[in-house]
Amino acid sequence: MNLVVLQNWLDNASFAILFLTMLVYWGGAAFPNLPYLAALGTAGMAIANLCMATLLGARWIEAGYFPLSNLYESLFFLTWGITTVHLIAESSSRSRLVGVVTAPVAMAIAAFATMTLPSQMQTSEPLVPALKSNWLMMHVSVMMLSYSALMVGALLAIAFLVVTRGQNIQLQGSSVGNGGYRSNGYRLHKAAELISPSAPSAENNGFARFETSSNGNGNGNANTAVLNLVTTSEPQIATSAEPLSPQRLSLAETLDNISYRIIGLGFPLLTIGIIAGGVWANEAWGSYWSWDPKETWALITWLVFAAYLHARITRGWQGRRPAILASTGFVVVWVCYLGVNLLGKGLHSYGWFF
Repeated sequence: MNLVVLQNWLDNASFAILFLTMLVYWGGAAFPNLPYLAALGTAGMAIANLCMATLLGARWIEAGYFPLSNLYESLFFLTWGITTVHLIAESSSRSRLVGVVTAPVAMAIAAFATMTLPSQMQTSEPLVPALKSNWLMMHVSVMMLSYSALMVGALLAIAFLVVTRGQNIQLQGSSVGNGGYRSNGYRLHKAAELISPSAPSAENNGFARFETSSNGNGNGNANTAVLNLVTTSEPQIATSAEPLSPQRLSLAETLDNISYRIIGLGFPLLTIGIIAGGVWANEAWGSYWSWDPKETWALITWLVFAAYLHARITRGWQGRRPAILASTGFVVVWVCYLGVNLLGKGLHSYGWFF
C-alpha cells in the first residue's frame, strides 16, 4: 500500500476512534451501571494509540527521519503520548474518569491536525539544516513526552477540583512529605485534663470532632497520659459547604494520587529535554541558552511544576492548592508548546503555518 494513502487513512481513523471513545467514556460516566463501557473505552484508546504509532512509523519510513519536523507530526506525536500516558494512568487508578478528561483533549488535537492544518503542512518535506541532527529524536521526543505526561497530570488535577467542588479537603497519604496524612481523630492528653470540643475544619472534611478527658480508670492520676477517641452526642456545627460523600472522597484521593504520580513522571522528562536542548543549541547555534521565546516558556513550565512538586514533597500540600497550581500548569504547557509559535518568531518556529 502507498504510504501516503495509509497515512491519510490512519489520521482520519485516529480522529474517528478518539471521537467514539470520548462518547463511550462520557456515557460510562453518565451511566455507571454499564460496566462494559469502561472496557470499551480502554480498547478505543489502545486502538487509537496503535493507529497513531503506525502513522508516525509510516512517515518515518517515507521521509527517512524521525517524524517530528513540523506541526502536523508533532501534534500526532503529542496525541500518541497523551493516549499512552492515559493507558498508564487508567491502569494505575482503575477509574474511568481518567478517560472522561483525557479523551476530549486527545480527540481535539487529532481533529486540529487532521482538519485544520493546510495540506502542505501534512506532507513530509526535507529537513531544514538546523534539524539535520540526531538530537532531533533525543531532544524533541523527550520534550513531547514530557508535555503529554504533564498535560494528563494537569487534567486529572482539574478533574479533582470538579469532583471536590473546589472544597479544601484533607486527603490521606497521597504524597510524600510533611502533612501528608489525614487526622485520625486521636490526640494525646493528660488524665483529668479539660478538653473542649474541636471546631470543624477542612482537615476533617467538614465534620466536627469532639474529645473527652476521662480515662476510665478512676485513680485520678493527673500525670498519666492517655489517648482518647472522639465521642459526643452534641450536635455538629454547620459548615459552609455540604460534606463530600465517601464515594467522592475516595475518587478525589485516587485522582489526587495519580495526578501527582503522572506529573512526577513528566517533570524529569522535561528536565532531561531542556538539558538535551541546551546541548543541541550549543552545537547548532553556538550558545546553550539564548532566551528564545520557546526556551523562556520551557523554563517557566519547569518552574511551575517544580513549585508543584516542591510544595507536595517538602511542604506536604494536598488537595485544592496543588490542584490549582497543576491546572495553571496545563495552560502554561500549551503556551510553551503552541502559543509562542503564534508569534512566528524565534529559533523554534519551524513548520508554523502563519
